[in-house]
Amino acid sequence: MKEKLIIIGSGPAGLTAAIYAARANLEPFIFEGFQAGGIPGGQLMITTVIENFPGFPDGITGPELMANMREQAIRHGARMIVDDVLETDCSARPFTLLSANGETFTADALIIASGAVARRLPLDSEVRLWGHGISACATCDGSLPVFRNRELAVIGGGDTAIEEALHLTQFASKVYLIHRRGELRASRVMQKRAKTNPKIEILWNKVVEEFAGDKMLSGLRLRDTVTGESSVLPMAGAFEAIGHVPNTAFLKGALELNILGYIVTRPGSTATSVAGVFAAGDVQDHKYRQAVTAAASGCMAAKEAEMWLRDQGFEG
Repeated sequence: MKEKLIIIGSGPAGLTAAIYAARANLEPFIFEGFQAGGIPGGQLMITTVIENFPGFPDGITGPELMANMREQAIRHGARMIVDDVLETDCSARPFTLLSANGETFTADALIIASGAVARRLPLDSEVRLWGHGISACATCDGSLPVFRNRELAVIGGGDTAIEEALHLTQFASKVYLIHRRGELRASRVMQKRAKTNPKIEILWNKVVEEFAGDKMLSGLRLRDTVTGESSVLPMAGAFEAIGHVPNTAFLKGALELNILGYIVTRPGSTATSVAGVFAAGDVQDHKYRQAVTAAASGCMAAKEAEMWLRDQGFEG
């Protein structure tokens, strides 16, 4: 099936791009996703209350925000399919996509907004308490009332983990940084900030064996990787900072990626290494990873795709 513009992804970036593209008469066709890279709607679909997205003074749940954005995109004329893209050929225009259902699609322009998935601990208790005291984003959730003036934990040892821990010190009574090794992987300057912050205590050589709690997280069962001893640490919140995996496997070398696997875009632009292909949201942003920045880049991608299509003679 031939399309003018195909958008891959249905998180804040993809749906914002769809809204802008539809209003520009580009008739966007969106792959919402199905199984690869998480569920349709992205990571916000497993987020409880969002308090930092503009326009919602009382907050809004992740699923509600994504449902609103999806409805808005459809109202303006966007078309959607619940399916995954398995392969993408960007070597010639029109670009070619193969879906998981075995259908072939072509497009004059592409916006890739397939997002990234947070790495999570493979524990049944983690799945059960996810969103109920366990999160992968301190910036998103750390200021919630349930975490204020409580003892919190950050799991990880890189720059991101320390950034999360430092952020949480604004709200928590104490922050434990739990790392499985005897030294941090973070840069020297970040290590110094963590070690000199009076609110942060680093627990060396510890791994989480279980998240305790009934309906809300109440503590962590830790195992010492050196001695093998187990201990229980009461805790009101735990933030996993063990990395993200960008959803780029389907590209199979079609675009330039950085060393972490994120799509490379031109500075100040969403343009990728291939003309006519644009990238927005967490699939190209490993620094901010916020709903509002993803939405903003989705707007940029749609506007740039519109201008590029016009320059190629494809009028909206």
